[in-house]
Amino acid sequence: MENSEIKDIKKELRAAMNGILSAKMREAGAPYKLVFGVELPRLQNIATEFQPSRTLAQQLWNENIRECKLLAAMLMPPGEFLPEVADIWVDEIPTAEVAQILCMQLLCKEPWCATVAFEWIASPAPMRQLCGFLCIARLLQQGAQLQERSVKELQDQAQSLLPTADLSLRKAIIAATSFLSEK
Repeated sequence: MENSEIKDIKKELRAAMNGILSAKMREAGAPYKLVFGVELPRLQNIATEFQPSRTLAQQLWNENIRECKLLAAMLMPPGEFLPEVADIWVDEIPTAEVAQILCMQLLCKEPWCATVAFEWIASPAPMRQLCGFLCIARLLQQGAQLQERSVKELQDQAQSLLPTADLSLRKAIIAATSFLSEK
């Protein structure tokens, strides 16, 4: 049974639906049951209308709807998102877009983010690798400092993955390693 907040969110999403974008995403093979085609700024506005809640975020995440997954990352209260749950969510990420929003909106706000990010870049799972590099890039962008050993690990992983990386992972690797040359 759907709770009233989920119904309200879906009503907001229907009202903000971009039919042209939704159709294009479906034609491109978006892996969702439903795509409303709502742009990120509008999703951020919708998120401000609801109280962040771990339960609500988890319910949204469990929906096979693009916008619900993105809103889940925006509505999960930082500090209540456990690394074990992050592992599960990362394994369930359907697209690079969701990975980017999850990393930017939620993961990089968690105190355990760097530790988990380094575990993910060493994983054989491409989505974990993508999230790891996205998180590291974001943390470095925010001024985080890496120990020499971590820098070496980042460089080694980047070097081994770059030749076979898809476009999204390649961009994340380049973003993360570009901050190293600036230091």
